[in-house]
Amino acid sequence: MNLPLNIDFTGKVVVITGAGGVLCGTMARAFAQAGAKVAALDLNEEAVKKLADECKAEGQICEGYKANVLEPEALEAVHAQVLKDLGPCDILINGAGGNNPRATTDNEYQHEAKEGQKTFFDLDAGGVDFVFKLNFQGTLIPTQVFAKDMVERKSGSILNISSMNAYIPLTKIPAYSAAKAGISNFTQWLATHFAGTGIRCNAIAPGFLVSNQNRALLFNADGTPTARSEKILNGTPMHRFVDGEELLGGVFFLCDDKAAGAVTGVVLPIDAGFAAYSGV
Repeated sequence: MNLPLNIDFTGKVVVITGAGGVLCGTMARAFAQAGAKVAALDLNEEAVKKLADECKAEGQICEGYKANVLEPEALEAVHAQVLKDLGPCDILINGAGGNNPRATTDNEYQHEAKEGQKTFFDLDAGGVDFVFKLNFQGTLIPTQVFAKDMVERKSGSILNISSMNAYIPLTKIPAYSAAKAGISNFTQWLATHFAGTGIRCNAIAPGFLVSNQNRALLFNADGTPTARSEKILNGTPMHRFVDGEELLGGVFFLCDDKAAGAVTGVVLPIDAGFAAYSGV
C-alpha cells in the first residue's frame, strides 16, 4: 500500500488488538511496512497468523497471537511471548471492539415499533453487558498488561478506537454508542494519569466505513444505498464513506513521538466531516 506519511517506525514494537479484522489488519500491515515489529492479536488465530505470514513474505516483521482481550491471565501469557519474540511494547493500539445484535433495537423510534420487533424494553442485559465489556474492558485490560513496558522505559504511545457514536449517539445502538463515549473519556483519563511517565494516550474516531460486517446494512442487494445509508451520506458534508486506509495518516501522526510529542488526550475525528455538520 502507499503509506500516507514517511514516518519510520523501525525498531518500534507495535501491539495491535483486533488485528484479525480488516481495519486493524490494515493498520498492522502499515506499521510493518513502516519498519515496526508488529504483534497482531486477535481471538481469530487463523486470521492473524495469515496476516503475519503475508507480512513476512514481504520481508517485514509481524507475529500473530491468539488473544482474548477480556482474559487478563491469558493476555499476560501473550505479553510474555511478545517480549520473547519481539521485545517490550512501544506502541499499543486498542482495536478490539464491536456491537452485538442483542443490544440493538429494530426501530429508531419507540413510537414506530411494531408487534414482534425488538424495542428498547426488549434489550438483553447480557448483550448490553457484553458490548460494554468488549469495548471498555477490552481497552482497559490490554492497557494494564502492555503499558507496564512503557512505564518502565518512560516512553510510549497508546491509541484507542473511539467512534462518531461517542459525539452524538446513533439510533438503534445505545450500548455501543455509550461504550464508545466511555472510550473517549477513558482516553482523556489515561492521558492525564500517565502524563508524568512519558506515555501519551490518544484516540481516533472513525467515520462511517463500509466493511463486510455492515455492508448489508448500508447497501441493498442491487448495490443502491439503504435508507439508513442515505441518512448517513446526507449527514456527511463530503457525502461519502471513509476508506479504511484514510485512517492511517492520523494513526501514524498520533503514534509518532516526534510528530506528536506534545499531543495527548486527543480524540481525532476522521469522518469526512460528519461530526462538524449540524444537519442545517
